[in-house]
Amino acid sequence: KKEYGTDEYVFPNMNASYDMLKDRKIRDGNAFQRFLEALLDGGKNGVQLAISIIPGVVIICTLVMMLTNGPSEAGTYTGAAYEGIGALTWIGGKLKFILSPIFGFSSPEALAFPLTSLGSVGAALGLVPKMLSKGLIGKTEIAVFTAMGMCWSGYLSTHVAMMDALDMRKLTSKAIISHTIGGLGGGIAARFIYLIYSWIVA
Repeated sequence: KKEYGTDEYVFPNMNASYDMLKDRKIRDGNAFQRFLEALLDGGKNGVQLAISIIPGVVIICTLVMMLTNGPSEAGTYTGAAYEGIGALTWIGGKLKFILSPIFGFSSPEALAFPLTSLGSVGAALGLVPKMLSKGLIGKTEIAVFTAMGMCWSGYLSTHVAMMDALDMRKLTSKAIISHTIGGLGGGIAARFIYLIYSWIVA
């Protein structure tokens, strides 16, 4: 409301007489030409969107994995996958007095999921089987992961591209802040909803 107001048309460069609910742009040419043009334009837009998203996904996911995982079982670095410096695990351990009551995390390694989902929730889901096999997470963490993953879903790597498409890049920071609050709220709500459910069915 503050940005767009309530009187002016949302799209300033669009004819006010145009109603997107009643009118639509018709492509030139016959049915085959229109189909082919729509197909090519859709593919082009998809590739452009992917290219704008990929850098954020790669950077964020790589950083989180490097900062979460430690060295090999021998205590040395071999250059193998899933090796890192374990900084986030150390930070999670220090913040356990906050993370445990609010989100129900029983292990500091669980912090890796929400942080990875900032870049890609698909990559974050790939961490879950390994955590389960090590006994680092349980039912409460799965509920919280689901809520936060569905809300965040790699938003840091997509918001700039989305706001560019809306021609509103200046609102990117506000959109990111709103999305962050939503994910945290979703995780906290999932934690306590699952607690209530557990008490009821117990």
